[in-house]
Amino acid sequence: MQLRNSNIEKLADGTFDALIIGGGINGAAAAAALAGKGARVALIDRGDFAGGTSMHSSNLVWGGIKYLESHDYSLVRKLCKSRNHLIKSFPSTVKEIRFLTTIAKGFRYHPRYLWAGTWLYWVMGNGFTRIPHFLRPAAIKAREAIIETSNAIGGFEYSDAYLHDNDARFVFNFVRSALNYGAVAANYVESQGARRENGLWITRACDVMTGESVEIRARVLINAAGPWVDEHNDLTKQKTRHQHAYSKGIHLIVPRLTDSQRVLAFFADDGRLFFVIPMGQRTCIGTTDTRMESPEVHVTDEDIRFVLDNINKRLDLDKPLGHDDIIATRCGVRPLAVQASAGGGRDFLQLSRKHAIDIDPDQAHISIFGGKLTDCLNVGEEIVDEVKRLGIAVPYPDARWYGEPPESVKEEFMHQARLMELDAMTSPDASEPLSTRLWRRYGTHALDMLEEIREDPRQGELLIEGTEYLRCELRQAQRREMITRLEDFLRRRSKISLVVSREQIRRSPGLREACEILFGDQAQVRFDEYFADDTPPPTEALSPAAEVDNPAHSESLKWA
Repeated sequence: MQLRNSNIEKLADGTFDALIIGGGINGAAAAAALAGKGARVALIDRGDFAGGTSMHSSNLVWGGIKYLESHDYSLVRKLCKSRNHLIKSFPSTVKEIRFLTTIAKGFRYHPRYLWAGTWLYWVMGNGFTRIPHFLRPAAIKAREAIIETSNAIGGFEYSDAYLHDNDARFVFNFVRSALNYGAVAANYVESQGARRENGLWITRACDVMTGESVEIRARVLINAAGPWVDEHNDLTKQKTRHQHAYSKGIHLIVPRLTDSQRVLAFFADDGRLFFVIPMGQRTCIGTTDTRMESPEVHVTDEDIRFVLDNINKRLDLDKPLGHDDIIATRCGVRPLAVQASAGGGRDFLQLSRKHAIDIDPDQAHISIFGGKLTDCLNVGEEIVDEVKRLGIAVPYPDARWYGEPPESVKEEFMHQARLMELDAMTSPDASEPLSTRLWRRYGTHALDMLEEIREDPRQGELLIEGTEYLRCELRQAQRREMITRLEDFLRRRSKISLVVSREQIRRSPGLREACEILFGDQAQVRFDEYFADDTPPPTEALSPAAEVDNPAHSESLKWA
């Protein structure tokens, strides 16, 4: 907590070039870009970083192939280039993955027509990924035996990308980069509105954990509150050209359905793309698309029935998936940018995820609408440009603010890891060598972890039997990752609570020690806070039969 407390003290110290409200992907990328180029930046979020839309994605980094149908070619081209840029910039985290799409008889397009579309998609992406293939039903069945092909007319395989770790972890790493560049950031600090005085924005903020107030002064105010952008603009009396429409999407996490590392794609009964996404020893299924009037959403029985009905129609399983197979659910809203003056006539399902940035130059106020993970680097660069137009000096305009450390640093880390035989410490259940995982998650700071293990071999031990979290990782999280509540670690810095049932988490013998490392004398309070609700939604619990057949996610935990 020391990092967070010291940053909260700094919020009231002097005047920032920009204050960013909201630590989702838009706010995190904007903070990293501005700080990396030399601006003095503050970032606050009323919850944890990536605690809203940014932790409920499909974990896909894709070029928006579905927007070809609405002829939004410029958006597809832009997203494809962004996807390619992310793969090149974050090769350990953003990886190419094959999508296998099956087309049923009677669908509005023949599979060869759609296959031609994948070639257009591939060309628009500069041929960066592997080439598409047309597949007859027999070839689909040969690649994926679990696909029901009796009603299939054909299909195709093409490439996009996905996040090896979870989406929230990807977002937090931008926040961590901003901190490395000198930004001041704090989670659980809520903006209660702001006023413009003498050329400055003065934001009233409250530390949610203590109730204490702080005033933050900044030359520019950037509203990156995700689905709550409109709400915060009401507080600051901002009139904008755009506003948000809300689409609820859910995913179900179930036991692993196939060993292959590919995404299975179908067209659901409502006509939209529907995915079966690999997640280590788990599978993520979804998503829905339900128009909502507000960003506050939850999973309903109807949502679950939709996902289960669609997947059971399209997969040939020994036993249809049911409620007892659901390990966890994900539920969030997509904030869709729409013109404030537009009517409601456009097909809701055709609305895209492209972002929009509204500027009030007279008051030095910026609002970011919409957006998605794929487009994050563009958002960061565009915000820097807009802040410069508002008269803020950016000392290092050409500085690179994103991406993994240089290859030479990686080579040095891997060399040291080999010398100390780090990979020999890898858990037998692990999905990858320990050196690969530590580098991907921590980059340059993984070198510090090697030093900790050399000084104290216990730091290289698994904190909890069967997990892939070492003691030194928890200590790293305690020092550098601003974990304020236990959920921050279990759900966002890791994806443990997505792939392990609540009761298994409670029974973990090492969780108490993890809490002591993370929270010190507040360990029991944070433990009790997390488990205060002993009646979680039934969709998040496993049946006794499913419990036996559900080993923990190889990427996270195998709880004893």
